[in-house]
Amino acid sequence: MTPHVEPDPQAGAAVKAADRAHVFHSWSAQGLIDPLAVAGAEGSYFWDYDGNRYLDFTSGLVYTNIGYQHPKVVAAIQEQAGKLATFAPAFAVDVRSEAARLIAERTPGDLDKIFFTNGGAEAVENAVRMARLHTGRHKVLSAFRSYHGATSTAINLTGDPRRWASDTGSAGVVRFWAPFLYRSPFYATTEAEESARALQHLEDTIAFEGPATIAAIILETVPGTAGIMTPPPGYLAGVRAICDKYGIVMVLDEVMAGFGRTGKWFAAEHFDVVPDLMTFAKGVNSGYVPLGGVAISAEIAATFDKRPYPGGLTYSGHPLACAAAVATIQVMEDEKVVEHAAHLGENVIGPALRELAERHPSVGEVRGLGVFWALDLVRNKETREPLVPYNAAGEANAPMAAFGAAAKKNGLWPFINMNRTHVVPACNASEAEVKEGLAALDAALSVADEHTA
Repeated sequence: MTPHVEPDPQAGAAVKAADRAHVFHSWSAQGLIDPLAVAGAEGSYFWDYDGNRYLDFTSGLVYTNIGYQHPKVVAAIQEQAGKLATFAPAFAVDVRSEAARLIAERTPGDLDKIFFTNGGAEAVENAVRMARLHTGRHKVLSAFRSYHGATSTAINLTGDPRRWASDTGSAGVVRFWAPFLYRSPFYATTEAEESARALQHLEDTIAFEGPATIAAIILETVPGTAGIMTPPPGYLAGVRAICDKYGIVMVLDEVMAGFGRTGKWFAAEHFDVVPDLMTFAKGVNSGYVPLGGVAISAEIAATFDKRPYPGGLTYSGHPLACAAAVATIQVMEDEKVVEHAAHLGENVIGPALRELAERHPSVGEVRGLGVFWALDLVRNKETREPLVPYNAAGEANAPMAAFGAAAKKNGLWPFINMNRTHVVPACNASEAEVKEGLAALDAALSVADEHTA
């Protein structure tokens, strides 16, 4: 595959100049960034105005689950724009109804009502609001090593450092430790110990906070940006049982893990658990038009049968976004994308990453499933000291910066967060593309190896 435009550095310079003059970027010190000017993208690749092509091992922000510019989704958006480009959310619109139906068919259990939002953070905001109103309680428990979005409640629920600058302590947010055996906060040595001790810690936290004050527990089914830590067997079922015991709403955040990313439509299917509320976004339409939502159980939906739900969004269920979702889900069915993602994880990515871990002293642990993997990079495999300190910046982050630069030089655009690199290509990436990316990753890890002890 080659770029669809001739190299045009002058055009790229103009794009960059306009960006630097007027665009305010998220999560960035504006004067210290140098964003790449992108000329185009297709499938698993994108390219710049100099003609450099990159294999995207980030799927955008882990949302282009069917790659860039899938022709059937692009055509669906174009067709919908010609038919009905927008309409207010209070009306019944065919494409909105169809998107809701297709999503509800794939969610577990009785999560059959869909509240549409513009993205994942708004989905979390509304899920928490529903839980609080349904229970009449105010506290929400969330885990350290989590990310739930950057709006007011969502950022306070988040358990990573992006919360710190806005940590005004959204009323009633309580954090706890979720299981993570490789860096266990419970001194566990087996998955069974980690699961049991994490569940005991959670129930102890509930006891001391007061069960009658807790509306919800929110968890990423498989935490994403925080490190792709697949929960140990029995943990999510144990959380479900605790929620049932105390009348607490269980909210699973599937914004990143949903829609094929883990080799199932939703990651909850791996654990045979049905939450009361499930948030989604990103892969629902491969990010082509902003869309998210909350899948709602029958019991919670019934709370608002006669009582108005006090929440809404101007663009809830936007027709263009819903058309993209309908087309994306159909593409995933027709092209067996979910099954392909499972195959890639089991037979291509997982074995290859474990082989890399054997050869590279910088790889402390490999973990993941489907097309949702993380490499925990370390200075020393025995001590498990991270390759860079927690939340490192500047010179302290130099080893990871050098690793990232090496990957890009080899034509791979990596997903890097703290001391980890995540392997999250498109769910429909070919085996050849994945192997190309893994070869580039192999070479870049040699740079990380130089910083081990």
